[in-house]
Amino acid sequence: MKNSEINFTINLDEKNLPKTIKWDATDKESQGAEDTKSISLNIWDNLNHSTLRIDLWTEDMSVVEMKRFYIDILGGMAQTILNSTGDEYMSEEMKELCDRLVTHVNEENKNVK
Repeated sequence: MKNSEINFTINLDEKNLPKTIKWDATDKESQGAEDTKSISLNIWDNLNHSTLRIDLWTEDMSVVEMKRFYIDILGGMAQTILNSTGDEYMSEEMKELCDRLVTHVNEENKNVK
């Protein structure tokens, strides 16, 4: 049996807010820790039948990047639910939500410039 690890190193400021986030994984293509602006980790708590969440981001992540990050997460979840359960309805609903959110973010950004 093979073990695989994913590691996060979070450098916090004096207010315990993430200043830098680095990640590394035994199975990633490149070697060494890489910088990122945000992580979103969801863990199924089997004992309490609930989801535990860890969402962290650095101050240099823009609002637009954050919105796109979460749209990408939803899109990935849509594909995962299709692959894992075969539930096409749920997957399509999530994809349609992503499409609406992309349109919203694009329109919002047009008005900002």
